[in-house]
Amino acid sequence: MTKKYRSQAYAAIHETMAALHDIGAIDKQTMRAFDERCLTPIQAMPPERIRALRERECLSQPIFALYLNVSRNLISDWERGVKKPGGPALRLLTVVEKKGIQAIA
Repeated sequence: MTKKYRSQAYAAIHETMAALHDIGAIDKQTMRAFDERCLTPIQAMPPERIRALRERECLSQPIFALYLNVSRNLISDWERGVKKPGGPALRLLTVVEKKGIQAIA
């Protein structure tokens, strides 16, 4: 999966810093700091927003689960606030929120 940057300028800066890291000119800690500043942040998604997103896309819980490659029960748990999406699932939800379900279909 490609990295999503805040802007083209951040992408260029990050690419330069990655090259410097590859040759040993900057350390891993500095590179992590650039990752945090340059990459688009992913924020927690509350249950109401997940449900609204699914409904906006006119999808049932089982079909939404198929798109995200998770179980229907997990979608239900997210929408009820029993569990919270994290990692790749949260990234996919963010992509769907910004670009629609067709971005991952």
